[in-house]
Amino acid sequence: MRVHVAEIWEYRELLDGLIRKELKVRYKNSVLGFVWSMVQPVFLLGVYTLVFSILGAGFDDFPIWLLCGLIPWTLVSTTLSTATTSVVANQGLVSKVPFPRAVLPLATLGSALVHFVLQMCAFGIVLVIVWHPVDWSYIWLLPIALLVTAMLLAGMSLVLATLNVYARDTQHLLELALVAMFWANPIVYQYERAAVWFKGQGLPGWLPLLNPFTSVITTFQRTIYGTARAGEMQLLPDVTQWWYLRNLTLVGVLAVCLMLLGLFIFDRAEGNFAEVL
Repeated sequence: MRVHVAEIWEYRELLDGLIRKELKVRYKNSVLGFVWSMVQPVFLLGVYTLVFSILGAGFDDFPIWLLCGLIPWTLVSTTLSTATTSVVANQGLVSKVPFPRAVLPLATLGSALVHFVLQMCAFGIVLVIVWHPVDWSYIWLLPIALLVTAMLLAGMSLVLATLNVYARDTQHLLELALVAMFWANPIVYQYERAAVWFKGQGLPGWLPLLNPFTSVITTFQRTIYGTARAGEMQLLPDVTQWWYLRNLTLVGVLAVCLMLLGLFIFDRAEGNFAEVL
């Protein structure tokens, strides 16, 4: 395992080059280029503001709440979708050039992280324009949440990319899984509402936290939306920063284990990639 990680580090320039390629290909022949990544959250904010103004649903600054979950979720869905097909899409490179194939799914993660940063910058500008206050006492949790998410996605990407080489149905199953995973996260509904529902079914209220991305999304919501309550509506648990840190720590342990498992599976399988492809 140590040798495999060292090999990936040795080929870090290739990883950097593949990330650059992913970024260039995405907006090839586009006039605005990377600006499109920044336009997306602004456009979504306008759409959700209009839609929920007409429907009269949600609560105060509901579009801001939605984007707190949608932007991290875009990072998750984009990374997993592109990483799953990364080895198959580069079969010509895999069959002809010797290099650690793990850099292929990891490059898609790097590309998605760049777009995530651009989207967060655009979101930050919007927050300044509309004078929406963030909770600065929680802001230190965001880098931890992003690091945990990146590690979790790295492990999942390695596993999914390996499975898709041997079973191409993996990419199609993932499309369905991402739909289910989206609704399993408290993006369009409140975490507390889900906790209350589970308690009503005689189940533990913390059950939504078994989904590792829930801890990440609730951290973004608590930090950027800036409160655990909107009027009389309870959005998130009325707890301190340490509740969120505890959740992120547990997800981080899971992420490290998944990364090690992903590297192990990929290492065992990549020797046969060229033959299978």
